[in-house]
Amino acid sequence: LAIGYWPYTTNPQGALFTMSLDEDARWLEWVTKQFESIAGEDKEIDLEEFKTALKVKESFFAERFFALFDSDGSKTISLDELLEALDLLIHGSETDKLRFLFQVYDVDGSGSIDPDELRTVLKSCLRESAISLPEEKLDDLTLALFESADKDNSGSITFEELKAELENFPEVMENLTISAANWLKPPGLEQKKGRHTPRYLTPAYWHNNSRKLLFLCAYTCLNLLLFITAMLKNAEGGFWYMVAKGCGQCLNFNCTFVMVLMLRRCLTWLRATWVVRVLPLDQNILLHQMVGYAIVTFSTVHTTAHFMNFVHLSQNSSYSLWEHLFTTRPGIGWVQGSASLTGMVLQIMICLMVVCSSTFVRRSGHFEVFYWSHLSYVWVWALLVVHCANFWKWFVVPGVIFLLEKLVGVAVSHMGGLYIVEVNLLPSKVTHLVIKRPQFFHFKPGDYVYINIPDIAKYEWHPFTISSAPEQPDTLWLHIRSMGQWTNRLYEYFRQPDSQVVSTKRLSASLKDRRHQRRTTAKLSENHRFCNVKCFVDGPYGTPTRQIFASEHAVLIGAGIGITPFASILQSIIYRMRKQNCPNCSYSWCENIKDSEMKLRKVDFIWINRDQKSFEWFVSLLTKLEMDQADEEPEGRFLEMHMYMTSALSKNDMKAIGLQMALDLLAKKEKRDSITGLRTRTQPGRPEWGKVFQKVAEEKKGKVHVFYCGAPALAKLIKAQCEHFGFNFYKENF
Repeated sequence: LAIGYWPYTTNPQGALFTMSLDEDARWLEWVTKQFESIAGEDKEIDLEEFKTALKVKESFFAERFFALFDSDGSKTISLDELLEALDLLIHGSETDKLRFLFQVYDVDGSGSIDPDELRTVLKSCLRESAISLPEEKLDDLTLALFESADKDNSGSITFEELKAELENFPEVMENLTISAANWLKPPGLEQKKGRHTPRYLTPAYWHNNSRKLLFLCAYTCLNLLLFITAMLKNAEGGFWYMVAKGCGQCLNFNCTFVMVLMLRRCLTWLRATWVVRVLPLDQNILLHQMVGYAIVTFSTVHTTAHFMNFVHLSQNSSYSLWEHLFTTRPGIGWVQGSASLTGMVLQIMICLMVVCSSTFVRRSGHFEVFYWSHLSYVWVWALLVVHCANFWKWFVVPGVIFLLEKLVGVAVSHMGGLYIVEVNLLPSKVTHLVIKRPQFFHFKPGDYVYINIPDIAKYEWHPFTISSAPEQPDTLWLHIRSMGQWTNRLYEYFRQPDSQVVSTKRLSASLKDRRHQRRTTAKLSENHRFCNVKCFVDGPYGTPTRQIFASEHAVLIGAGIGITPFASILQSIIYRMRKQNCPNCSYSWCENIKDSEMKLRKVDFIWINRDQKSFEWFVSLLTKLEMDQADEEPEGRFLEMHMYMTSALSKNDMKAIGLQMALDLLAKKEKRDSITGLRTRTQPGRPEWGKVFQKVAEEKKGKVHVFYCGAPALAKLIKAQCEHFGFNFYKENF
């Protein structure tokens, strides 16, 4: 509600600190201002204004809160009524706040809650949390909560019974004060925070990023050495000439090194050696970006220094400034005096490549702009050879390796015919591709490939994580979310009815073309079908997740479609575990298959989704993982799953308390979550990372490694928490 929220803070247990008199006065002044801005000239807030200010999805709660705030029944809320209600929620006793909650549920004001009233409330809770359940499931939720709360079987729930029921849920009682206040929070009111040591100056940060920091120090020192050496060698040319030569030497190194960081096959091979413990191979993309920015900086300074030098030369020679810049007459350069012209073209091309590589371009549905602009690296290297007499000496060895990698990639991707044999269109525009696996295609869990589908775009290759396990012999899985032009075309291509997909000029097509076009052979359902679509795959390439089996306690965190590498890992883990069942009883346990790589003692899998539908992407896989696990294990469950749905209101929100209690009760009764159908209960809201990692640390299963795939903003938050707890953090990035 944009009306009022007091500037309170909470301790780790969720209890309110008492406001000081100054804070109380400031809060009163702020609430009064907000009230006046919403109420307008009549100094009263009506129901429609209240609904607008409250910003809830379901009007039921707005109407109930309005009715309780409107103590005189005038159909409007005055400032005094608002302050009186807020004072109860802030300073009232626990019983007062529980009474307020009870009155919200007691729709007819009879002093008790009957099953129909409870069902109405729960239905509104579901809508508010964007959860869709069948009417039968809503009835089950209502009965589960009602039967648990109605202790005397009188057919209605009294205030005392509701209070007793809430006491069975200590986390709800703990947060009741916050939940009664949370919906009143205004945007932009920031709490005063104490001064903290900057994250980059903490010992934990330096310890967890030691390889990267040492590498960057070595990289910086090498550039300084190259710059100073080149300057001293060209001291006779004047200051600007020295600067230009210094930057030029750094550009020789960086324009080659930026390519070395993208030798994917070499890096994948190095990940399996001791080198991975010394060099930050898992951060090659970040380093590639940093070197790219260094190239832009050096090239800009290099160009500016040459410009200033040309200004000086034009004053003491027969050639004008524009002749130095735009012609070959002065004879500058080792190939027919073309250094100035090639330098101007290079500066423009490098700047365009960096701009088109920005996060804004790549993440805003214009990946093709990044893709095609980046292919101009071939022309950049060609122009560099022409521009600088010494560049070829830096370039020749890495260039040959890069060329060999490309030739191997082309040979591997076109070796034999690969076909997409099955496709399944999933919610939120996710395309699940099943590809016939080549006989000699070997990969590790979490690896990724580049895929080319000529029917979608003949020359475009896009990287996607393999979501199937290496132990799965016949097929490869890819789960691709529609987020750009190519991925949208892919989804629409398979969404078309058969009659639209097959060419209308069938009679004039050759037999080869007809076989190529006749892709659909059987249809399993509207969104699931068998097909036969030609594709090419280049890879596999390694990622940080290759280190998971060398970990002792792994925490896998997937946000949205970021689950894909972990789908492969989880399946591989289950393949490596052998479930044993006692023939005389239902007891089961797991044994590790002999595997020198397998050091895992515990895996925590956390999947965060915005909406309910997204869980359908891998719910069948997760169900199988739950079934394949042992019921009881001496050291606790090897794999624990934690599901979070961010659109669902958390237990500390007043509009969700009843629903979350009902979901808990029904899950306990049915041993199955009502939202996903899994045994694991789906938690509402976002994870409290401090509490999550604290629990992981307390388990003491060995060194903790956290693997993350998802949005960059969340990665920063998780990484900071990992540094605090001393966990190793790895982010999937390619």
